[in-house]
Amino acid sequence: MPPDVWPRPVPLIGDRTSASQRQADPAGWAMPEADRAALYRVVGARRDVRRFRADPVPADVLDRVLGAAHAAPSVGHSQPWRFVVVADDALRDRAAVLTDRERLRQAALLDPDAGRRLLDLQLEGVREAPLGVVVCCDRRTPAAGVLGRATFPDADLWSCAAAIENLWLAARAEGLGTGWVTLFRPAELAGLLGLPDGVVTLGWLCLGWPDERPPEPGLQRAGWSRKLELADVVLTDRWPQDDAPPPPPSRLRAPDQAAVVAARDRADRLLTPPGSLGVLDRAVDRAVALGRGDVAGGVLVLAAADHPVAGHGVSAYDARTTRDVVSAAVAGTALGVTAARAAGLRTSVLDAGVAGDAVPGAVDVRPAGRRGDLVSGAALTTADVAGLLAAGRRVGASAAADGLLVLGEVGVGNTTVAAALACGLLGLGPTEVVGLGAGADSAMVERKREVVCVAVDRARAAHPSLGTDPLVALAELGGPELAVLAGVTLGAAEARAVVVLDGFAASLAALVAVLVEPGVQACLVAGQRSRERGHDVVLQHLGLEPLLDLRMRAGEGAGGALAAGLLLSALRLRRETARVES
Repeated sequence: MPPDVWPRPVPLIGDRTSASQRQADPAGWAMPEADRAALYRVVGARRDVRRFRADPVPADVLDRVLGAAHAAPSVGHSQPWRFVVVADDALRDRAAVLTDRERLRQAALLDPDAGRRLLDLQLEGVREAPLGVVVCCDRRTPAAGVLGRATFPDADLWSCAAAIENLWLAARAEGLGTGWVTLFRPAELAGLLGLPDGVVTLGWLCLGWPDERPPEPGLQRAGWSRKLELADVVLTDRWPQDDAPPPPPSRLRAPDQAAVVAARDRADRLLTPPGSLGVLDRAVDRAVALGRGDVAGGVLVLAAADHPVAGHGVSAYDARTTRDVVSAAVAGTALGVTAARAAGLRTSVLDAGVAGDAVPGAVDVRPAGRRGDLVSGAALTTADVAGLLAAGRRVGASAAADGLLVLGEVGVGNTTVAAALACGLLGLGPTEVVGLGAGADSAMVERKREVVCVAVDRARAAHPSLGTDPLVALAELGGPELAVLAGVTLGAAEARAVVVLDGFAASLAALVAVLVEPGVQACLVAGQRSRERGHDVVLQHLGLEPLLDLRMRAGEGAGGALAAGLLLSALRLRRETARVES
């Protein structure tokens, strides 16, 4: 007779434990206490090392450290990392020149005190370290072809960052020092190493025996910043609505006094009366002070979204108009894109939430969360505001290479959204900011005022500090295209690009950016004053005088593109006009 219980088959490979064993001892997979203590000591003792001895790193030690990096987790087991080990002195010297150059550039972007302190710090050891390890991410496989990247396309970069951390900890355990250097322009570092298209770098790791043994992180020791308490960075279940953690500090600054004065001095040497171009001269001075006096082109960043508030009858146009205009923009035939092309600008079209599926050909930055109609609920979730700002920063930083950006927007109902946001940010009443929009009649304007009044009252009741927190106001009363354009403005300003504003909505996006980072204002040029009632009030708060006052209602960045063409012509005049003796 067969037994009632049979012996459990134990696999010869893989996991030999059973469910009952794991149930009896849930912590049974833990390492011995001594191993755990050693690991936590290594983690706590990891430092960013900048000073190195010249002694070589033995090959077997390097293999172990790189082996630890290669053991990192990777999305879809894709193992996208590639490690370029640089030992050639000439190549390290060329890399060091790039870091020296970028260090000065970054110092120039900070406020004067922070810039001087940065120059006092040793931020890299490219020349000193016997080895450089450039961690590259091979992104040539489409995201949709890697398990896990279809939803998080940047997960391959995160995997490479995990490899860097593994390498860093293994190096510390071996007694080696590691310094992560990002003082490179990615394209320059890629060119130095001959990387193919689709392979990007995550910076340069200096690796060698340390000539310092810092007891705490270097920037903390230098008083640059402090270590946050664990309780400050751990949240439960979801991001808190009140008493949220503050954003990381920024040291973005406007051009210093010397740069502003120098721009004006150069203008005074032209063979023409000072200020001969009026408002244009001031815009040119601003561009020159930013180091953008040689700009000859630029890009129109056109962000589009539909708005649930349009369901309250606040627009004369059907919501499908947004998609039609964006599709025409992608095709190169929309009014704003045509105006941009006439001004010598290229165009980047962002789908920030057009109704229906993503618009083919547009850059997809669509929010994921629930969107409200302003009247009964918030326009955006706080997570989506953060995501849109981050996406916009990336677009702005990339587009800043053109030197000049124009902000444009498309979205049926967004003048109502802009009016509500202006009230929330500036403490105004609906009668001060609600205008006709595109084609509204008096009855529709009154309906818009009522909607804005109810929406602002709701938001103020939920957030008494609405007027002092621009990101809360953006979530409650804004729109996704305004959020992404605020991010574009921040990213462009961080790279010292000139940002030309179009109408009411685009100017409000820039106002949000200025309220987040006041230094952004020095990068802004008001392209036009539109017919919208609230636009002039917003320009006053920005402290900007527009280049054009044509009573335009076009939207799409058309007025901003026309103004940008004028500004580019004025910059050319500044460059090519005869000079007088100094």
